[in-house]
Amino acid sequence: MPVSQDIVKLAIEFPGSGKMAQLVDFDQKKPLVAIIRDVCDVWQVPSSEQYALQYSDNTQTYITEKNRNEIKNGTVLKLTTSPSKTAGDIVLCMKGEDSVEKCKALQKLAKISADVTFASEFISRDGVPLLAGMVENGSETGENLAFILTAFLELMDHGVVSWDNLTPTFVKRVATSVNRHSADATILQKSLAILESIALNSYELYKLVSSEVTFGNLISHIQSSNQEIQCNAVALINALFLRAPEEKRKRAHSEADLSDEEESWQQNGSELSITLSDNLNAKQIRNVILNHVIRGPRQVGTEMAHQLYVHQTLSFNLLEERRMTKLDQNDQVLKDHLVELRKVAFDNDQDLSGSIPPPRKTAEKYTRDYKKLGFSNYTNPALDFLETPPGVLALDLMVYFAKYHAEGYTKLVLENSCRQDGHECAFGKSSIELTKMLCKILKVGEIPTETGQEYYPMFYTHDHAFEEFFCICIQLLNKTWKEMRATHEDFNKVMDVVRDQIQRALAEKPNSLEGFKTKLQGLSYAQITKMRIQERSNKEEWDSQARPVCELREQIKPEIINLVKQQRLNYLVEGTLFNKFTNRRVKDKFWYCRLSPNHKVLHYGDAEENSNPPIEMLPEKIPISEIKGIVTGKDCPHMKDFRRAKGVTTLAFAVLYDPDQSLDFVAPNETLYSIWTDGINALLEKEMVSEEMKNDVETLLSMDMKLRLLDTENVPIPDKPPDMPPDPPNFDFCYDFS
Repeated sequence: MPVSQDIVKLAIEFPGSGKMAQLVDFDQKKPLVAIIRDVCDVWQVPSSEQYALQYSDNTQTYITEKNRNEIKNGTVLKLTTSPSKTAGDIVLCMKGEDSVEKCKALQKLAKISADVTFASEFISRDGVPLLAGMVENGSETGENLAFILTAFLELMDHGVVSWDNLTPTFVKRVATSVNRHSADATILQKSLAILESIALNSYELYKLVSSEVTFGNLISHIQSSNQEIQCNAVALINALFLRAPEEKRKRAHSEADLSDEEESWQQNGSELSITLSDNLNAKQIRNVILNHVIRGPRQVGTEMAHQLYVHQTLSFNLLEERRMTKLDQNDQVLKDHLVELRKVAFDNDQDLSGSIPPPRKTAEKYTRDYKKLGFSNYTNPALDFLETPPGVLALDLMVYFAKYHAEGYTKLVLENSCRQDGHECAFGKSSIELTKMLCKILKVGEIPTETGQEYYPMFYTHDHAFEEFFCICIQLLNKTWKEMRATHEDFNKVMDVVRDQIQRALAEKPNSLEGFKTKLQGLSYAQITKMRIQERSNKEEWDSQARPVCELREQIKPEIINLVKQQRLNYLVEGTLFNKFTNRRVKDKFWYCRLSPNHKVLHYGDAEENSNPPIEMLPEKIPISEIKGIVTGKDCPHMKDFRRAKGVTTLAFAVLYDPDQSLDFVAPNETLYSIWTDGINALLEKEMVSEEMKNDVETLLSMDMKLRLLDTENVPIPDKPPDMPPDPPNFDFCYDFS
């Protein structure tokens, strides 16, 4: 007789009992309580209501009515005490005086707190306040404290207990572990993670965290040889700034010279008594991240790359206030900045001895100078900075260039003022438009996404990296203007080329600003033109409208689509490492999914970072025949309750399979999202619809067409076939061989 689809064949062990494992036909329609009772009866175990089934692997997840449908054939389960009894026993041991039993209970608690069923039982017995109390009274240290903090973090991550329920005493105790340099690595790591969660989730306790955690200690933790501690320290810095009150999100150390506080810290190694959120861009953080993380002995991991991306995004966002601020014409400081721009450019040629007084300038001469500087409103240049963005940020950058690169600034301005009308590169207009462009390229003002990992090491190499970045780019713009022999009408074309040059140089991730400058030197206008022509040649669609060419394209297109389909399936066979997501992104936890070589089964399971497990090491599987469809974006089951979903839903997709279950994915990037959704659609014999697929088909189709039409080079192809000649008057043809 065929086996019912409701029957799952599995094994059940009873660890520590010495009894043989049972091979069980697990009936999905039978109540779980009845199945446990039957298993206990076979082993003659009394009080079956005090037992439960649990996966025998390291996850130690309890089997419940909600998750029982996830059990697959061949699974090995174990009989263990129920979540209710386990939680009760652990609470009793925690309250008891036996130190050995307490240590064992805390160790077990740390291992199984990630299970939501057990967590609910433990929390219902006031387990979280009990753990918090043990931290507050300082009764536990060493290994026990490490177990307590591990369990506490796992329990709080379930979202059942509010972070606002914690007491200031608890926060201070955890902060003490962070401030203590001799703290155990696990204690330190968990303490940093707990403080990060408090800062992100509790407005009331944020101020306490920010005041208790000292700046110097976090710097020292980033210098740690333990990469997890480094990562958690950077994550805490990011959290403190991300949740800082709006008035504290201001740009720290805006002047080029170091502040007295900063110099004191640098010279004496003392801790700064300033709020951490005001110093996201402080020199100490930047230098330590550069030397101990980016240039450290180990490769930057996935989670650290994400935290560096968040840190750099938040650093760039410090520019947002100036970018969105209009110039106040009553602000004397800003007026002085405009005067300084003119003086540096045009008043440096006066007699330095002072024996000859400088000639007095009239309003007409000032107007002429501002016109040479390239302002659109040269009679009142302040009007050029009323548009937001870029607001007064553009003026800040121009003044920085004039102040700290005076020679380059003067050369640029005077060189353009000597060009004939219509051919000068207006410094004022160019700077304003370049500021807009740079902010757009670096995504200034955008909220960090949950999956971003794009960061640029060169911005950690200078106290005022963005300003220096602008100085390099404005000189590049002037150089490209000359190479293109541009006029005013070509302004947008020049900016387009400059954008291309900057983006290509940034894509190579230079390690320093000098490296960035070197990359730009190899991207002259002539080189960019050659690269564009080559890329256009490689990617452009065959634009001939000749009927023979169009017909040939249609004939070979199915073959190309099938080739792309095979590539997608081959990629799925190789497999991909995905981040785990619950109701939020889970740090340092990954899972791997790959397609079987015969394209009939999806295999998946937990995996380590940067691993590529073979198919035999992936315990879970879904037959392709059971897949009902694929959903994407906000339609995915795991996206409906996801917090801070911005930037994640576009990369989310889920495979729906019987019975009403789903395998949930969040792709690392758009390319992998397209490959996997195309591949699954191909397995389901549905149309592949991603933009990546369309681009691949067009690229391959264009290449194939060019190869096929090589022999027709320089031969005009008619739009329509030539007309058939008229019939001859007769068909009496003969040939005389004599």
